Amino acid sequence: MSIRFSELHCKEVILVNSGQRLGFVSDALVEVPEGNITAILVPGPCRFLGLGGRQEDYLIPWCKICRIGPDIILVDADPEKCRIPRMGKPKSCERP
Repeated sequence: MSIRFSELHCKEVILVNSGQRLGFVSDALVEVPEGNITAILVPGPCRFLGLGGRQEDYLIPWCKICRIGPDIILVDADPEKCRIPRMGKPKSCERP
């Protein structure tokens, strides 16, 4: 099976066991020499009214994906085990 990242981007990720919505795919981890996707990244939920930023992101291993549909991705994962700290803003590419 082959799939393009553009087909994964912005699909909603839902847990199979509980039906909980995790969010939408924003990025993917790729093995560079082989070109295999190893995990998908879903931004964490917003804090109070979106004013406090976001909570930790979810990094879901590719092996935990059960089904990829036209609009959603069903995963069988424990959301607490998939949390990773949010990345800060990228530093600008200033030259010395």
